[in-house]
Amino acid sequence: MAEELIRRLRGTTLPAVLTPMRDDGAVDFDALDGYAARIAARPVGGVAVWAHTGRGLYLGERDRAAVLRAWRAATAKPVIAGVGVPRAERPDSPERAVEATVRMAVAAAGLGADAVMVYPLASYAGLPDGHERAIALHERVSAESGLPVLGFYLHGEAGGYAYPPALIRDLLALPNALGVKLATLDRAMACQDAIRAAEPSGRLVVTGEDRMFGPSLMWGADTALVGIAAARVELTTAVLDAWTKRDDDPAAFLRASNRLDRFAEATFHAPIEGYVQRMLWAAAWEGLIPATAAHDPYGPRPADGEQQRVVDVLEELAKRGNA
Repeated sequence: MAEELIRRLRGTTLPAVLTPMRDDGAVDFDALDGYAARIAARPVGGVAVWAHTGRGLYLGERDRAAVLRAWRAATAKPVIAGVGVPRAERPDSPERAVEATVRMAVAAAGLGADAVMVYPLASYAGLPDGHERAIALHERVSAESGLPVLGFYLHGEAGGYAYPPALIRDLLALPNALGVKLATLDRAMACQDAIRAAEPSGRLVVTGEDRMFGPSLMWGADTALVGIAAARVELTTAVLDAWTKRDDDPAAFLRASNRLDRFAEATFHAPIEGYVQRMLWAAAWEGLIPATAAHDPYGPRPADGEQQRVVDVLEELAKRGNA
């Protein structure tokens, strides 16, 4: 199962999609249906739902199910679901956290997901047997859901922890491992080390590096699953495509990467949790969702002028075209 999905996904971009919400925090399902149809029509290899960008762990069970159903109805391409511990549950032990993660994975399978991306349990980082527990978690998630699993090296600012190279190697040795997603935020050495650990496995080396997207491809990532593609899909896919075809026009990669970097500077910066709101503004500017559905109730309060900064960069890029 994992091998076929690896073949389909390698070299493609999967947006970590947004969840359109109104100003009262309720999911706007009409906006979601339209957004899903528009993203599915773009040049993507699939989509990732319930990821951090879509506030997957913040949504209630019914809303999560409705979100996945909407994307499953919108596309025949692979749907990867992030699975972890819902914020509302707050388990008091690592064992209960495992149970919550497994339940979410089983639910994702029942709703039509093609694979699951396992949120790291940060509590494992301080345990003497944390390495073994992490491997066992991925094994159990795969066994009980029946789905391939994508490892997820998530930076601490989003609630994750650093996966050492040895853990990445062991995760990718699992029979149903799809690959590993790297979202180290701004840790170039950690990203490079993780890529080197993953490369010999033959599994997907997935960049989630919104601020190091171009460099992560040069370091060896071969697939993308990124929040920055949740709005500006073509801006992101152009970089991966240019890298893949770099022998035809080496300068195309530099041009595409520079354009994406300009957008990343305006959307992925401190406070980093504000990026979800910034991407919602970008999605509204692009016409993917209505402005009334571009609210993130879970992030920090935006600073004055922050939305205008995002819009200014988008308009600048639109005026410059492919320059």
